[in-house]
Amino acid sequence: MKVPVNRPLLNGNESAYLMECISTGWISSEGPFVSKFESEFAAKVGREFGIAVSNGTAALDIAFELIDLQPGDEVIIPAFTIISCVHQIIRRGAIPVLIDCDSNTWNMDTALIESRISTRTRAILVVHIYGLPTNMADIERITQQHGLFLIEDAAEAHGLSFDGRPCGSFGDVSTFSFYPNKLITTGEGGMLVTNNPELSNRAKALRNLCFSQPRYVHEQLGWNYRMTNIQAAIGVAQLERWDEFLARKKAIGAKYNSLLSGLDQIQLPLSSTQHAENVYWVYGIVMRNDADGNTMSELLAAKGIGTRNFFCPMHLQPALLRQGLFAQESYPSAEFLWKYGIYLPSGVGITDEEIEYVSHSLNSVLANLAPGKFL
Repeated sequence: MKVPVNRPLLNGNESAYLMECISTGWISSEGPFVSKFESEFAAKVGREFGIAVSNGTAALDIAFELIDLQPGDEVIIPAFTIISCVHQIIRRGAIPVLIDCDSNTWNMDTALIESRISTRTRAILVVHIYGLPTNMADIERITQQHGLFLIEDAAEAHGLSFDGRPCGSFGDVSTFSFYPNKLITTGEGGMLVTNNPELSNRAKALRNLCFSQPRYVHEQLGWNYRMTNIQAAIGVAQLERWDEFLARKKAIGAKYNSLLSGLDQIQLPLSSTQHAENVYWVYGIVMRNDADGNTMSELLAAKGIGTRNFFCPMHLQPALLRQGLFAQESYPSAEFLWKYGIYLPSGVGITDEEIEYVSHSLNSVLANLAPGKFL
């Protein structure tokens, strides 16, 4: 059996809406599905304005541009996250300041933040990791107390809530990704959401090369980060199945939990915290013996099972080290997750039979490993 790490479901109204784009000729970013997707998605996450863009990285680039970072400004970000989070910080000459993650939730350890705040700190970037949220009560308290801009990266948090509030509704601006492994996909695509009309208007300008009047006169540099009507049409069809997909994700997590519980060799994801229930964007496991993530991925690949390693921490990224960033810095929890963590196939298209095959295969692999010390 071959089980890919992700398989989206595109068997709703996607085809019909795509044919509408083709038959009407509205295939560019000016088509009607774009504004429909923006408004409907923003409403889903409790925001007033949505700005659809070409991908999640583009959304982050624009979010940081809205702050007008200056050289030497500092932005607090998780050590354990994807590299997209630092791109625009570095391009603006600002400095990313890293915070280690909590070893249980895998999110930024908010208890460590205030010790890293300085007179140069301008913003905090929150990234909700793998299906559980960062402690937003702490984050809101800290940003308000210190007068900091809050950007919430909710790319992995479709349908996730913190104390009943949708992730994506916190802070000045929030960003999403619609890559195929997300709950809602447009193939590629992203979105910024905000309640601030000024930020919304600026974001719309930045995604569209900052055209003004006359049209080809530009007072500011932006990007061509537009989402096409074709992508948005897929997004609208996907949104119609939001509740179905979210329920399926939770069911996938519950089934893995039932099949893998009792395995001392691995740490399973928390099913909940006092603030949230896991939506299992991905189903992550962390090895608790000598076998590292690469070894497990290779052994499962031999059985036809696709996996992915956890994020490589920011302070271990060669491209960033070559720029002189994070020299001699260590973030032990993030390093441990990178070495020993993988996630299993868990896209909304996975079948129960495939989950059972993956779980039985993992049991078999663990049983055949040479006994090692527990970590």
